[in-house]
Amino acid sequence: MKLFNTLSRKKEEFQPLEGNKVRMYVCGPTVYNLIHIGNARPMICFDTVRRYLEYKGYDVTYVSNFTDVDDKIINKAIEEGTSADVISKRYIEECKKDMEGMNIEPASYNPLATEEIGGMIDMIKTLIEKGYAYEVNGTVYYRTRKFEGYGKLSKKNIDDLEAGHRDEGHAIKVSGQDEKEDPLDFVLWKPKKEGEPSWESPWSDGRPGWHIECSVMAKRYLADEIDIHAGGEDLIFPHHENEIAQSEAANGVPFAKYWMHNAFLNIDNKKMSKSAGNFFTVRDISENYDLQVLRFFMLSAHYRNPINFSRELMESAKNGLERIVTAADNLKSCAQAASLEKMTDEEARLVDEARKFQENFDAAMDDDFNTADAIAAVFDLVRFANSNCSKDSSKEFIDAIYTEFRTLTDVLGLVVDRKEEILDEDIENLIAARQQARKDKDFKRADEIRDQLLAQGIVLEDTREGVRWKRA
Repeated sequence: MKLFNTLSRKKEEFQPLEGNKVRMYVCGPTVYNLIHIGNARPMICFDTVRRYLEYKGYDVTYVSNFTDVDDKIINKAIEEGTSADVISKRYIEECKKDMEGMNIEPASYNPLATEEIGGMIDMIKTLIEKGYAYEVNGTVYYRTRKFEGYGKLSKKNIDDLEAGHRDEGHAIKVSGQDEKEDPLDFVLWKPKKEGEPSWESPWSDGRPGWHIECSVMAKRYLADEIDIHAGGEDLIFPHHENEIAQSEAANGVPFAKYWMHNAFLNIDNKKMSKSAGNFFTVRDISENYDLQVLRFFMLSAHYRNPINFSRELMESAKNGLERIVTAADNLKSCAQAASLEKMTDEEARLVDEARKFQENFDAAMDDDFNTADAIAAVFDLVRFANSNCSKDSSKEFIDAIYTEFRTLTDVLGLVVDRKEEILDEDIENLIAARQQARKDKDFKRADEIRDQLLAQGIVLEDTREGVRWKRA
């Protein structure tokens, strides 16, 4: 199995650091709003990487964090007149709902930044003791030039860089740029502003910089040195570059053996942005499509290639997934109707022939997780099944083909069981129950009913005239 390592800029043979154990860390979202489809791409891509590693027999510990303290969260809390804790908890729950809809396997650990502050303070102390960090007026900075390997991931020359690191704005406004020893030094700890959440530290009541969070959480839940660190390519610099500088200086060992990054997602060939009016949350997509369609769409391109999102391409993905779901339905109905239990000699030969589809699937995934070619192998199996499986086939033969089919679709995280369609009458009854729950101020129950209907493909819209609903 080979994967493209951003660190070396080439495909490398995958060899875990320890036996068949794989320690994998994927940077998670900052939880200040509903996740958007750009957030969804790394979630789907690296969930599929994890599934394939497990299919190959590796014991994977998969860690993905939630950044639950950040300027954006604080600003959202101020805007709503509530606390950052309320905002982050709300959107963690919403994120988990969307992840469930996309069939993302729960992580081994989902650490929260706010619960790991003690570890961050300890690592910052270590960096100060080793001479890699210094404190000025309550702010702690990292001495970027002291770390000899700085720029090795992004391939940036340190002499060509300008200070533009996230989280520095706060310190500059408070204390001025001139308090840094070097413009490239970045923030590890910053003093609080009025009304912000803060924690006690030896330097000031304040909060950590963004980059230190992931270094500490990867160390605590995995090890000083991990197998795979992954995320979107927008995180290569400065976030992942700074993580390497912090972790390797503090721990004295390489941080991650392999670095994986997914490419950007564009909307109708343009960069997604709220100002351009082409910004979509995963929840927006769920109003028109089952989120399995979104997953299938994301996997239809190689994770390192940019992907273009459009209604036409989503319709194409919907049709492609429907072909796979229909094939699953056909196999199940053939198995139920089969009169013969044992397969014939000709069927045994066909089962042997069908193994090539799994071999092609494995070959595609072994080549840097090429999900586009892996899906092509699934379609080859669909065509084979449609041509060779019928109600006259033996149950043993159908079961063998269906088992292979399910194995491959499970690796891709595709749910191929067709959802039972809910009746209009049942929808109306649930809407009435939701309206009653809202009158009773039982908003938890009202939300549960909305989520239940959404999971069954029913989208509610609250209007002045009452509740409207439609099938996604």
